[in-house]
Order: sequence, then structure tokens, then C-alpha cells
Amino acid sequence: MTDITDLSKRIASKGDNPLILSPANLQSPEDLEVEQKLRELKFKQELRKDWILFIVRDVVIFPAAILFIFAASGYSLFMHIHG
Repeated sequence: MTDITDLSKRIASKGDNPLILSPANLQSPEDLEVEQKLRELKFKQELRKDWILFIVRDVVIFPAAILFIFAASGYSLFMHIHG
């Protein structure tokens, strides 16, 4: 069992000429360009989604929760003092 080599390394290297298993070599330059643009668009969409989540969560929800806590504690204190 100690002489077992990694099968992927054996498959990928054949003598002095290693096999290239990349699908990028099988695509045309136009396909590569479209794929690159698609990756850039997906990255921009992810970035936009992250910014929207940041604004909704950190700018709207957290301050609203803090204001609600302050309002509830202020009302409780007011009722405790005057009640």
C-alpha cells in the first residue's frame, strides 16, 4: 500500500509530455471572450448584491432595531417612574 501513487498524477503525466486537461484549449477565442465577459458580469452582480445587503442590513435594520430598543426601554422607564 505504500507504493500507491496518485492516479490523477499518473493520468496527467505521460512520459515527457504532460497531458493538458484544460477545457480552455478546446474553445475558440470568441467563446473565451464571451466566457470572460460572463464572469465579469457575474462578479458585478455579486458585488451589487453584497452592497444591497449591506445597505439593507447595516443601514436600515440595525438602526431601526436600536431605536425600537431605546423606545421600549424609555416607555418602560416612564411607566415605572409614573406608575
